[in-house]
Amino acid sequence: MRYLATGVLAASLALSGAALAQQKAGELTVAMTQFPSTLNPHIDSMLAKTIVLHMTQRPLTTFNEKWQAICLLCTELPTIENGKAKPVDLPDGKKGVSVTYTIHPNAKWGDGTPVTTKDVLFTYEVGKNPDTGVANMEQFREIVSIVAHDDKSFTVTKDKLKFSYNLMNDFRLIPEHIEKANFDPKSAADYKKKTAFDTNTTNPGLFFGPYKIAEIVTSSHVSFVPNPTWFGDKPKFNRVTFKVIENTAAMEANLLSGSVDYIMGELGITIDQALAFQKRQADKYNYDFKPGLVYEHIDLNLDNPLLKDKRVRQGLLLAINRDQIVQQLFEGKQPVAHTNVNPLDWIYDKDVKTYRHDAKKAAELFDAAGFNVMKEGYRHNAAGDRLRFELMTTAGNRSRELVQQVLQSQWKAVGVEIVIKNEPARVFFGETTKERKYTGMALFAWISSPENVPLTILSSKHIPTKENNWAGQNYTGYKNPEMDKLLEDIEVELDREKRRTLWTKFQAIYSEDLPVLPLFFRAEPFIVPKWLKGIVPTGHQYGTTMWSQNWAAN
Repeated sequence: MRYLATGVLAASLALSGAALAQQKAGELTVAMTQFPSTLNPHIDSMLAKTIVLHMTQRPLTTFNEKWQAICLLCTELPTIENGKAKPVDLPDGKKGVSVTYTIHPNAKWGDGTPVTTKDVLFTYEVGKNPDTGVANMEQFREIVSIVAHDDKSFTVTKDKLKFSYNLMNDFRLIPEHIEKANFDPKSAADYKKKTAFDTNTTNPGLFFGPYKIAEIVTSSHVSFVPNPTWFGDKPKFNRVTFKVIENTAAMEANLLSGSVDYIMGELGITIDQALAFQKRQADKYNYDFKPGLVYEHIDLNLDNPLLKDKRVRQGLLLAINRDQIVQQLFEGKQPVAHTNVNPLDWIYDKDVKTYRHDAKKAAELFDAAGFNVMKEGYRHNAAGDRLRFELMTTAGNRSRELVQQVLQSQWKAVGVEIVIKNEPARVFFGETTKERKYTGMALFAWISSPENVPLTILSSKHIPTKENNWAGQNYTGYKNPEMDKLLEDIEVELDREKRRTLWTKFQAIYSEDLPVLPLFFRAEPFIVPKWLKGIVPTGHQYGTTMWSQNWAAN
């Protein structure tokens, strides 16, 4: 009776919520699970921040929903064929490339100041300083020079002729007229504490997208209003509010009650909730379970002596039944991952080494690694060290917490002890993973673009340390000279078929070394009210908010 009563209430709330939503003239309230640790475009790597910035800024280039490269802030995508990109010989004898971009002539910051090459040059000055602590330092390191021809056109010379030579998807502009006062090259490490993106977030001069931030309350919400200086199609809503609800179980109640109109597909309700919700509310929403480039995995701290041994890492993966997890928790909608390369990507190797559940083989690997003494139900080595790890993830994410519990049970069956310790997302991503404070395992997801070269994630040059101000995304501390070289070789191979061969080798090394434990590729559940139009899932890191000017009520 208790469950039946809740179901009846949910149905009535859904009706009232839908009616209420349509009465909110010109307003939209969106729920998401995380609050960004910063809004500076180049500090920290966090999906919540990217989602917000997509509302308020535009990169020079991006991928659209068809996974095609396009211009957003620039007027035309430069190519070697159209003459806007040219291979060049560099003084050190290497082959580089010079690429010329033109900024949209009507692009202006929200305070009316034109977006110009001054902003490009200043962004480069901030990003290339090693003390700034930017998350994606590689994109600045590869730039040899930037030359401004006038206020709107400039040429970037890069030290490699990469297959992605004309893309500047993550070169997010910083307003020179505002941020210059906050950045001192001699004390660049202090910039993250001074940036106006966090100290004066509602300053309209920080934004040039379709919306600007009107209100922000830490850990609560971010509200946007149309940006009058936006050069594109006029936004359809007078106010959009992103409401942070870290507990995914509470999101459903908020949607049904009308407290929120739409849950962010990329950072919202978990797929198990969405599947159950669809069965109860099949006729009231449009549903899209979009598969894509969201890689759910477990980072391993390879400084942990127990995890340095490859046999332990392989044994851990063999001991878990990922097929069972995907079927029982997600009704088979999320494919098991064997590496970080998604089967939807053209570079995927169908013959890559796999680790299907095999408890016996896992036990043999643990024995070979020296953990062959069972005490109190857990494995120990001759020195008495227990095969014990701390497993961390984002607190309040019901789907991940369910996965944690299953993993804990499956590993216990082969003598591995798992201690669960979770943190709020802003702490987990802002400090724990970034500064490599986790001692054993960190469960989270990377979201990437098509054919993304994971240089900052796997190259030994990108291990965050105190000395480099925690720049880089190689949170595992993975070091493999062969992988380092391979990543660089892939980047500069323009021939598609030769690149495919390199990608095959990459996947072979990845699956053998297992710097992380692959779990599955997420399918993002989009549950869209029937009155809301313009939500187009992309399946990659440049998500729906990039096209928020197209969102509209029926």
